Amino acid sequence: MAKDAVRVLVTGAAGQIGYALVPMIARGAMLGSDQPVILHMLDIPPAAEALNGVKMELIDAALPLLKGVVATTDVVEACTSVNIAVMVGGFPRKVGMERKDVMSKNVSIYKAQASALEQYAAKDCKVLVVANPANTNALVLKEFAPSIPEKNITCLTRLDHNRALGQISERLNVEVSNVKNVIIWGNHSSTQYPDVNHATVTISTGEKSVRELVADDQWLNGEFIITVQQRGAAIIKARKLSSALSAASAACDHIHDWVLGTPKGTWVSMGVYSDGSYGIPAGLIYSFPVTCANGQWSIVQDLKIDKFSRAKMDATANELIEEKTPGFINGKSEDFLSKREPGERIWERFEDPPVFGGAELMGFDN
Repeated sequence: MAKDAVRVLVTGAAGQIGYALVPMIARGAMLGSDQPVILHMLDIPPAAEALNGVKMELIDAALPLLKGVVATTDVVEACTSVNIAVMVGGFPRKVGMERKDVMSKNVSIYKAQASALEQYAAKDCKVLVVANPANTNALVLKEFAPSIPEKNITCLTRLDHNRALGQISERLNVEVSNVKNVIIWGNHSSTQYPDVNHATVTISTGEKSVRELVADDQWLNGEFIITVQQRGAAIIKARKLSSALSAASAACDHIHDWVLGTPKGTWVSMGVYSDGSYGIPAGLIYSFPVTCANGQWSIVQDLKIDKFSRAKMDATANELIEEKTPGFINGKSEDFLSKREPGERIWERFEDPPVFGGAELMGFDN
C-alpha cells in the first residue's frame, strides 16, 4: 500500500542551501526512497520570484516522490499541516554587526515562526533549525511554541559531525563509512567540541579506536578540533559563499536518522534539549551523541569524560548560557498572528526585513 505523503517545510527555500536541499528531499534522501512528500517552501516577498523559479525547476525535474509543492511568502500558509519543518531562513550577520545584534533580530523572526508552527503545523511536527545561531534560535522557537514537544525541536550539528568524520577519513585514508561515533558537543559555533575519544574505524583486522590508529594526540587535540570548528569559515574563504551542499546533505542525514533510526552500535550528533546529562545545564539546546529509534532520539549515556573533554564541554555550554540571555530580554512574546492586519505579511513589521533567500547563513561561518 502506498504511503501517505509527508509535508516538509523548508524556510529560506530560495537561498543556496534551500536550493540544494529541496531536490534532495524530493528524491528521498531525507525520508527514504518509498516516502512521497509535499514540499512547503517559504521565503520573504523580495525572493518570491526566485522561489517560484525553484518551484518551476522541481516540476521540471519530474520527481516521482514529489506529490505537490507549496511556494509562498505567507508563514501561515507555509506552516499549515506540515509534519517536518527545516528552518533554514534567518537574518544574516552584516558588516559591523555584533553577534548579539543578529541574535536579537533572529529572536523576532523565530517568535513569529514559532507562533505559526504552534497554531498550524501538525501536532507531532518535527523541527530542525539550521539558521544560525542555530542552538539559540531553536531554544527561542521552543519557548514560543510550547505545545510542540521539547523533544521535537532540534538544531543542526550533523554538519559538524560529518566534517569530523571526513577529517578522520582523510587522515587515515579510509572510507568515511568505516568511521563512526565521533561526537560534537555543545554549540554550533567555534566553541563546539569535536570529540574522538569514543570513535572507531573498521579496518581489515577489525574495529579499532581512532586514537589508536591516528597515534597523534597532538593533532587530535589541536589541529583536528580547530579544522572542524573553523571549516565553515574556510569554505566561505574558498567559495566566497557559505556551506550549502554539505549543509543540505547534513540536514537530510539529521532528519533521516531521527525518523528512520540510527544503525545498531552507531550514534550521531544532534542539538537537543538538555535534560542535565553529562552535567550540562538543563534547558539549553546542546549537541549530544544520540541514538534514534521509532522516531525518537535518546542521549547516549555513561560515556567516560576526561579532564580535557570536560573543560571543552563546559566552555561551549557557557557560551550557550551567555547567548540565552539576550534572546529573552527583548520583552514578552507578542502574538504575531492574531495581531496582523488582513493581508499583512509578518516580515513587513521589521524596519530591516530578514534575509532568507541567498544569504541565509553568511557571516555565521556555518
